Amino acid sequence: MLVGKGKLELNLDVLAWTETLVDVEGFHFLPVDNLIAIRSQFLPGEFHPDPADRLIVALARELAVPLVTADRKIRDYPHVETIW
Repeated sequence: MLVGKGKLELNLDVLAWTETLVDVEGFHFLPVDNLIAIRSQFLPGEFHPDPADRLIVALARELAVPLVTADRKIRDYPHVETIW
């Protein structure tokens, strides 16, 4: 979506770019399962309604890991640790 909106520029098409990630040492795709989907709807406190951001935050909270993001809405949310 970000590429389509012109907010992110990649040197490959999105599918080819994501396929190259599987070969990057230390990089792993993580599944978003039903539990994460449900937890994304019951985040503590106030958080904006964007479903993708809610899934990202719920997954980070479930794994107890910080997020690397420049997204101000996520960075201002006190219930998830962020790095930038």
